[in-house]
Amino acid sequence: MTIVIHHNPDCCTSRNALRLIRDAGYNPVVVPYLETGWTRPQLQALFAAAGLTPRQALRERRSPAAELGLLKPDVSDEALLDAMIQHPILVERPIVACSRGVKLCRPSGAVLDLLEQWPAGPWAKEDGQIVIDGDGNRVGD
Repeated sequence: MTIVIHHNPDCCTSRNALRLIRDAGYNPVVVPYLETGWTRPQLQALFAAAGLTPRQALRERRSPAAELGLLKPDVSDEALLDAMIQHPILVERPIVACSRGVKLCRPSGAVLDLLEQWPAGPWAKEDGQIVIDGDGNRVGD
C-alpha cells in the first residue's frame, strides 16, 4: 500500500504520525509541503477526499491566519484556498493519503485508522504518551 504524508518536520504531531507509519512497516512518500507548496487542485482534492472544508483545514495556531484576517467567519473558502497557496503553513498537518482514505491526522494516532497493520505495542509518542498498549490495542490520543 502506498502512503503519502504531507509532512512538516517541525511539528511533533506530524513527526509522530510519520514514525507510526514507518514503525508499522510502511515506506511512505513524504511531501515536505512547506518547501513544495500547494496547488489549488491538490488542496481541493485532498480536502474533498478527507471530507474537510478549507476552514476545517486551516491552521489557526502558530500561523499567520489571525494577522491575515482569516479567522473571521465571513472569509470565503476561495479566499482561504488563495491564502493557503500563498502561505503553505496555513494548512493543518499532517494530511495522510492512501488507498484506505485521506485524513487530517490530528491527533497523530488518527493515522491508525488508515493503516492495515500497526506497529507492535507498546508504542508511545515523542512525549511518552502511549498510543498502542503492550497488547496491541489503541489507547489515548
